[in-house]
Amino acid sequence: MRDTRESRLLLVLLIAIAFALITVDIRGGEGSPVDGARQAAATVFGPVENGVAAVVDPVGNAIGAVRDSGRRHDRISALEQENAALKAKLGSDDRNNSRVRQLDAMLKNAGAGQYSIKGAQVIAIGAAQGFSWTITIDAGSDDGIRRDMTVLNGEGLVGRVTTVGPSTSTVLLASDPGFTVGTRMEKTDELGFATGQGSRPLSVQFLNGKAKVKTGDRLVTFGSSKDKPFVPGVPVGEVVRVDPAGGALTRTVHVKPYVGFTKLDIVGVVVQAPRSDPRDAVLPKQPARTKPKPTPTVTVTVQPNGDLVDGSGKVVGNINENQGDGTAAGDQQGNAQQPGNQQPDNAANDQE
Repeated sequence: MRDTRESRLLLVLLIAIAFALITVDIRGGEGSPVDGARQAAATVFGPVENGVAAVVDPVGNAIGAVRDSGRRHDRISALEQENAALKAKLGSDDRNNSRVRQLDAMLKNAGAGQYSIKGAQVIAIGAAQGFSWTITIDAGSDDGIRRDMTVLNGEGLVGRVTTVGPSTSTVLLASDPGFTVGTRMEKTDELGFATGQGSRPLSVQFLNGKAKVKTGDRLVTFGSSKDKPFVPGVPVGEVVRVDPAGGALTRTVHVKPYVGFTKLDIVGVVVQAPRSDPRDAVLPKQPARTKPKPTPTVTVTVQPNGDLVDGSGKVVGNINENQGDGTAAGDQQGNAQQPGNQQPDNAANDQE
């Protein structure tokens, strides 16, 4: 339509009529004069509107479903990530709690033995440099670690440092067949040498072939010259079996190590030895042994009438009642044989 004076007047007139109808409709409320026209329009255009809506709604719903499905997928992904994060947090909390316990036990051992240690974490386990039982720790020369230093944890002797790098070190475990450490027995001070046997208990040879050794005896490290590679007093293990000497000069003693070599995590490298030998101070306290309660003993005497009388003079039973019918019958037979129960002479004459 061309922009002419007539078209502008027509537009103004239509706007004025629209405002007039709106004003009349609002003032009329429920009794609006245009209510009939509105109903007539709804009657005419309602079916058309429903038909158009029936055609358009599935398309709109499909578009909305696609849009909502993307949102749901994003929400599911977010929930899955949150779930994985929570599981990881719970797992890390359990792991952290385990590490805290290991660190606490190791620090207690270090305090008891007066060892200055450098804490480290095991980052690898397996063969290294020809050794079959080794671990790699995340501490090296930059942390003050040197070759032939003692390695321990909260349970006892782990091994010794064999190779040192700037930030990592290799530790030969006490379970390795090439590992040997001098040992001292608790209390008796008997000396020996413990050798690793892989997953089996350590094999210990004592210098005194006649040393008294029994199951349950405990051993600690004896220490080395200038405290390398071993400092004294580190718990080694507990005797579990003693083999007879046979034709050999010494007996073989099997010692179960305190350390579980297949589940190492937090360890400590002794960077400074104690000023004095801690002896047995680092060994764990043995559980208190409960003495068995003595069983009371009651002495009874048998009276001529068969009553059983205890030490206080109280009758606690009767031997005849305890023995039952068979004993009672025997007693009757015995009574029949007593002189006071002999048969009359005339009965004997009758039998003759």
